[in-house]
Amino acid sequence: MSFKVFGRKKEEGEESTTQNVEKKVSTAPKNPPVKKENPNRNFQGKGNPNFKKNSIKKPELKALAIEGETPVGGDKKLEKLYIMPLGGLQEVGKNNMLYQYRDEIIMVDVGVTFPSDDMPGIDLVIADYTFIANNKDKLKGIILTHGHEDHIGALPYLYNQTDFKCPILGTKLTVELAKEKFKSNGHKNIPTTFVEMQGRSKYKIGKYFEIEYIRVTHSIPDACSIAIHTPIGTIIHTGDFKIDLTPINGEVMDLYKFAELGEKGVLVLLADSTNAERDGWTNSELQVGESLREGIAKSKGRVIVGTFASNVHRIQQVFDIAKSLGRKIALDGRSMHKVSEVAKRTGHLDYDDKDLIDLRNIHNYPENEILILCTGTQGEPLAALTRVAQKMHKFVHLNERDTIILSATPIPGNEKAVYKTINALLMSGANVIYEKVAGMHASGHASREELILMMRLTKPKFFIPVHGEYKMLVKHKEIAKEVGILESNILLPENGMKIELTKESVRVAGKIQAGAIMIDGLGVGDVGESIIKDRQNLSENGIVIVVMQFNTLKKGFNFNPEVTTKGFMHNKYSDELMEQIADKMNTELLKFNQDEEFDDGLIKNRVREMLSKIIYMKMKRNPVVIPIIVEV
Repeated sequence: MSFKVFGRKKEEGEESTTQNVEKKVSTAPKNPPVKKENPNRNFQGKGNPNFKKNSIKKPELKALAIEGETPVGGDKKLEKLYIMPLGGLQEVGKNNMLYQYRDEIIMVDVGVTFPSDDMPGIDLVIADYTFIANNKDKLKGIILTHGHEDHIGALPYLYNQTDFKCPILGTKLTVELAKEKFKSNGHKNIPTTFVEMQGRSKYKIGKYFEIEYIRVTHSIPDACSIAIHTPIGTIIHTGDFKIDLTPINGEVMDLYKFAELGEKGVLVLLADSTNAERDGWTNSELQVGESLREGIAKSKGRVIVGTFASNVHRIQQVFDIAKSLGRKIALDGRSMHKVSEVAKRTGHLDYDDKDLIDLRNIHNYPENEILILCTGTQGEPLAALTRVAQKMHKFVHLNERDTIILSATPIPGNEKAVYKTINALLMSGANVIYEKVAGMHASGHASREELILMMRLTKPKFFIPVHGEYKMLVKHKEIAKEVGILESNILLPENGMKIELTKESVRVAGKIQAGAIMIDGLGVGDVGESIIKDRQNLSENGIVIVVMQFNTLKKGFNFNPEVTTKGFMHNKYSDELMEQIADKMNTELLKFNQDEEFDDGLIKNRVREMLSKIIYMKMKRNPVVIPIIVEV
């Protein structure tokens, strides 16, 4: 079920309209008219000639139903709002941010991150949602900035853990991609209400939060920043953005709205730090199109373009270029098929179905009439481009006439896997063009000058850099200081911090439970650090399995146990070591048979320690030793 909320330009004298998130008809009481105060005095009465000491009755403090929150009174200056990041800090991805005022919480983005090389067997990493599960009745709304996996990918996992009932806000493409996440996770019926937003539309959530969407430019259409209007002031959460003055779809960033909010007053700005270390301005997507056209036009054979499936603007340019050069397009990769289908359905991608061909039929066309658009630019082991590089692809086998264009840059942490793929592609003899040498990619994130402009427009009192590794956050802080924001008004956040915000201060007030939960197949959180260490040990050192037979009739062990190794050493080097292991095992088994009591746990530990010592002395290696006792 979806509702559409369309923003439009206000006519002169017209009031903005909002909608309530909890009921179709708002039941929240309207705020009484605020009486204008005498500008010559404040709450303490300073500057007021008629002020008498103790003439103002202090408001009664009322307890709030928020664990750990200090009760507040009627003085707005003392009221507190809490900002609590669950992810996205000191890392790239897994963006999850909570905002809490009194007994209401809203959440901005519910993202995942992808496993690093030191997480063998892990599919995805999500945030720890224990805090939300314990406060799910207070969760009043989820706000999505855009449709990238690191901002929407964990939605079904959050729902499975918390069974939240609140609506999800997002722009048209973002909503459709979010729905697909639920479907792919096994939810045949969408379990919650989606509210479709667009730039400058507003939505009232609960009693305290009014959400306003602001159009920005990014590497995916329909991206927006969020203005959160609260009783203590306006918060701007930029999400991912860059300032592209020549966007592919013609929808420029709404700089006017940021400037308008800045004139009215912005209490705190939380801004994307991903490219804070880059000087200047981020290149326009239009410039990438020119490089793509040049690279594709020069190719005499097949062209394979690798890019992010969610980079709809890039995909649109590839479609347009291929059509103009008389090439048919074959899509490769499940996410590439799904995003292209959704983007076309929502009107964000325009192509003719007759220009598409099935990948299985590419051999029916001349090589110079084929363009394959695929995923795998981050070196993902099972992605299309990686399988092509490893000569494991069912339909695509490279030759020296092929041209491969990598239209993406490595996400921090993926460099090793990406360069491995590039090297494998080059070794095939094909012509490989990648961003480092050809400008085939433009980032979707703001560089230094754009970050400065965002601060100049919004004029925030407080500043919190978000979205990025710690070094990126530190660099963004330095930029904010150069712009003129006081260092005391800048806070470097960490995941799990409980940041207290008032009209006069920002500080760390405590911590909440936060961390990383690993997804392995259907298992969520059942793989911890100990299992990861075991997997790392197995991958690095191999395994030695010893099977000992316990004869129930003789009440003792049979000699010459079976010893098997995997990933440990080649057979031709194992004879001498195996003889030593066999001799030592027979000696130990004789001792076990002489013992009056049989303790299988103790025996396994003794065997494990003994073999580990022998193997290390002989080979300087530490394989995983697994003793097994079988009754015969």
